[in-house]
Amino acid sequence: MKFFERDNERIQILDGPVNVPVLINQLTNQLSTEEPFYVMDIGEIVRKHQNWIEKMPRVVPHYAVKCNDNDVVCATLAALGASFDCASKGEISKILGLGVSPDRIIFANPMKPNSHLRYADANNVKTMTFDSDTELHKIRKISPDAKLVLRIRCEAEKALCPLGKKFGCDPVEEAPRLIKIARSLDLELVGISFHVGSGCADFPIYYKAISYARDLFDYARTCGYEMNLLDVGGGFPGDKGTTIDEVAPIINSALDQFFPDKSIRVISEPGRYYVSAAFTLVTAVQSKRVCLDFQTGSIDRMMYYLNDGVYASFNCILYDHQVPKPMLLGQNNGKVYNSTVWGPTCDALDQLIENIRMPELQIDDWVLFENMGAYTIPVASPFNGFPLPKIYCYINKDTWEMLNDLCPITDGTFCNPSGNELMINYEDVACA
Repeated sequence: MKFFERDNERIQILDGPVNVPVLINQLTNQLSTEEPFYVMDIGEIVRKHQNWIEKMPRVVPHYAVKCNDNDVVCATLAALGASFDCASKGEISKILGLGVSPDRIIFANPMKPNSHLRYADANNVKTMTFDSDTELHKIRKISPDAKLVLRIRCEAEKALCPLGKKFGCDPVEEAPRLIKIARSLDLELVGISFHVGSGCADFPIYYKAISYARDLFDYARTCGYEMNLLDVGGGFPGDKGTTIDEVAPIINSALDQFFPDKSIRVISEPGRYYVSAAFTLVTAVQSKRVCLDFQTGSIDRMMYYLNDGVYASFNCILYDHQVPKPMLLGQNNGKVYNSTVWGPTCDALDQLIENIRMPELQIDDWVLFENMGAYTIPVASPFNGFPLPKIYCYINKDTWEMLNDLCPITDGTFCNPSGNELMINYEDVACA
């Protein structure tokens, strides 16, 4: 296999389908077990985007960059015509660097540092959220022509990462007061946003939140505003085996009931939906410890130490409340033991799995983890000097050609000089 390598990414076009298990088998036969790596299926992101457009055609996705800011991810979504949810100057800079128009970005951080707000204003990123009067006064001073979106709180009872404690105002008590303040400051209020919580498992909450938004649209009209933007936030599932088939009809029905006027622009902020299943992490056992029951002399527990941990890819355990599910590559036979799985660092916090029944593993055995694309790569650090995983990216030739049609090769976006290598010029992506 030949790869074009840029920084920590290697990308290859395949004539046939992207079969991740087959590719992992090939890579593990070639690569050292010293360092972990990711296999990324670019086509998975394309399929997710096409599925979204089919299931919720009225809702324009603004990819949440914080979920995974990998260059290939962002360039692919830019080529597909997706818009972006950015939370900082750095994220805005990254997306603008792809040639994305500022009007395809929402600065969706209700609490923005002054310097980040100045950067957004200077680069014509005008659509932004707020949820307090303090933020309104800050925006009036720095970006008085901003297009403001009031973020309300309407949180799911079941969500991996609840956000209501930190962001969002009460839709009944606080929101009307903030609308009045925005009016008194002569600021432009264009819409309402909410976020039910990352990894939501309580889909009817979207219906309730959209009904709150309708009430606030009506109230804002009494204050002289004609709002035209509804942001339904994120929270959409993205792991293998999950779909948006349950949540899409709820959102579509609520929009038909509360916002039948198609002139109202509806957007969303999906993150894990796009990238979770697109990344598979491949790790290896670097050390092993056999723990004995000294009374019986039998094995009480196996402890395995992988070459990736919570300070790198598995930070999703701490920050995203994920429960890793290991898959063994060819070690499915043998006696099964209670096992604990650790990362490579010296910190006892670096525990991946406290207790699991697994066949006995040996040094250099491979252990795979699917659904590792969300809230992993952006937060990873080389703590203790351990290297971060390389990323091997694959794309089917037909999918590459489709992206090339959307974002022509003459623009320098997707180049194929050798016939089997995909090169992305991240400086020149400017697609519809």
